[in-house]
Amino acid sequence: MSLLNYFATLNPVAFTNALPGNIAQGLIWGIMALGVYITFRLLDFADLTVDGSFATGGAVTVMMTINGHSIWVSLLCACIAGLLAGLCTGLLHTKLGIPPILAGILTQIALYSVNLNIMDRHANQALSIDKYNLIISSRQLTHAIIVGAIFAIVLIALLYWYFGTEQGSAIRATGCNPAMSKAQGINIDTMKLIGLSLSNGIVALSGGLLAQYSGFSDVNMGRGGIVIGLAAVIIGEVLGDAILGKHMDFKGRLTFVVLGGIIYYIVIGIVLWLKMPSDDLKLFTAIIVAIFLAVPYLKGKSKSSFKKAGKRSAAALSSASAKEGK
Repeated sequence: MSLLNYFATLNPVAFTNALPGNIAQGLIWGIMALGVYITFRLLDFADLTVDGSFATGGAVTVMMTINGHSIWVSLLCACIAGLLAGLCTGLLHTKLGIPPILAGILTQIALYSVNLNIMDRHANQALSIDKYNLIISSRQLTHAIIVGAIFAIVLIALLYWYFGTEQGSAIRATGCNPAMSKAQGINIDTMKLIGLSLSNGIVALSGGLLAQYSGFSDVNMGRGGIVIGLAAVIIGEVLGDAILGKHMDFKGRLTFVVLGGIIYYIVIGIVLWLKMPSDDLKLFTAIIVAIFLAVPYLKGKSKSSFKKAGKRSAAALSSASAKEGK
């Protein structure tokens, strides 16, 4: 009876009303996931810089806008700041020999202080749409969804074009097989620097968009961002492979990464709608990511299990025996 009472308290209208906001945020984080995809999948580099560069993008966007610069100039500078953050991580790894994870952590920690200095030693800074001409805002959800979709489409098109060029192919080759790429004359250190810079530039762009959408920047706004980015990448890949299968090309993967961000935030919206404790959102996020990470592994294991191989062998033997009996 208590279970029936619980479901009776759930209001479908409340979930429907929250859905546009979930989609808008999902698009913004989906753009961030495109940056994570570059390092995680294409470059095979475990980059934790994004937790810091995401907040850097928000901080630069807000502070430059407050100081009278155009929002477009502010976003451009946010991207440049993200590029520099990724470049720092790349230099720590390629020039000083620091392992990828530690290089990202060092830059991430340093960016905390950098972001505080950018925001005049304040933990957060407000950016009201009433005072400034912003591109995107949570007060105008339909417009926010359209703007987010346009940014995502343009980025997907640019990335699809870029990674089809000679340099983009060299970056992909570096992530796929560094030793072979080096033997072919590719400067793998340079490719890593470019890939990391490009990735964090996109992440910073996403941070700038979220700062506008939320109406503020916060020094901790990127905390846990890598988990959300990975969740979007994994969810998008699993769904893309399930829907398109062998027809899943590079352009499709980029598209499904953004869709993964949207689906992730819809799932989070469902969790909140079900009145789960909001303090446990990080736990739910980890569970969601773990489930989607496990799906490809379990699917592959089921196809190549010894038990199924044994059954196929037994079936083949029985078929051969039946033919000999005839």
